[in-house]
Amino acid sequence: MRKLLIILSLLPGFVVAQQSVTAFYDSLLQQQASQGFSGVLLVAEKGAIIYNKAVGYREFAGKITLQESAIFEMASVSKQFTAMIIMMLKEKGKLNYDDAVEKYLTIPYKGITIRHLLTHTSGLPDYQDIMDKFWDKTKVAGNKDCIEYLNKYAPQKAFEPGAKYEYSNTGYLLLASIAEKASGKDFIQLCRKWIFHPLKMKSTNIRTLAEKAATKNFALGHIYVKEKDQYIRADSFPSSDYTLWLGNRKGPGRISSTAADLLKWDKTLYTEKLVKQATMEEAYAPMKLNNGSYSNYGFGWMLQTDPVIGKFVYHTGDNPGYKTMIIRYLGQQKTIILLNNNAFPGFNTIIKAAEAYLK
Repeated sequence: MRKLLIILSLLPGFVVAQQSVTAFYDSLLQQQASQGFSGVLLVAEKGAIIYNKAVGYREFAGKITLQESAIFEMASVSKQFTAMIIMMLKEKGKLNYDDAVEKYLTIPYKGITIRHLLTHTSGLPDYQDIMDKFWDKTKVAGNKDCIEYLNKYAPQKAFEPGAKYEYSNTGYLLLASIAEKASGKDFIQLCRKWIFHPLKMKSTNIRTLAEKAATKNFALGHIYVKEKDQYIRADSFPSSDYTLWLGNRKGPGRISSTAADLLKWDKTLYTEKLVKQATMEEAYAPMKLNNGSYSNYGFGWMLQTDPVIGKFVYHTGDNPGYKTMIIRYLGQQKTIILLNNNAFPGFNTIIKAAEAYLK
């Protein structure tokens, strides 16, 4: 397709050919929108947007139309920013990847390093499960509370550090607290001062519940309720919405952003504006496990190689009512960003179609 576009760029018919790219993604989004999808799809090549469109509603009850500039919860897509703060601290000499966690924090588990936290190979139990069982959900918990409960109830590790890969939100919560200890600064302020502001990511922030409510163009998360045959705001179910009673936690999630801001982030990662490219290469390297095998998760990025398009890194996010994903094909500098605010079951169908066409 790209070769065809290059050839046709010399001909009067280039506009028609260019429209065919738009037509494909328009057809894809319209088809999924007819089945209920609400969100934004952005596709870029070498930093240039080749497609960017929104469908659906920012708020379903009022049928407020969703715009391309809408701000979404990133959920676990936030982890790549947490990892970046740790990498920046490493370059500044404030910490080392193989430092023991207990150098910075008091936890009831030994032998776990920062590298284990970054790569989800720590074996730590799920802090969210502990908080779900024991926390008073009329209150809003932060990192200090979660670490306190981790120490108080101290469930067993799932495995010895480095034995295997097991996705861990606990690890990234601890990383944010380690960043605060190593820097002497609040994690949210670090993200703003070191990443969001320098990259001019003006719509990106770690917001409190009140700040989200006051933010214009914030895409509210929705859940389909079969009994009512309609989409209901996810925050209408406070006891089951951990983003409310864990609303002050830092590290595993909570960043909210736009597709356009994520593209700024994507483009920056090909430069040395934040960290050296050698540091990024380490972030994209698989983790060697204790038995000599490798796990395909780097520092905040899932790692894969495609036979056609080469190495790519990606991350998904999933909060009540939200699904998010960013895919970055490193060799060809192609990017797919998909943000969804009604937990659409066909989310992966859109991703697969967009990927297939991009190849």
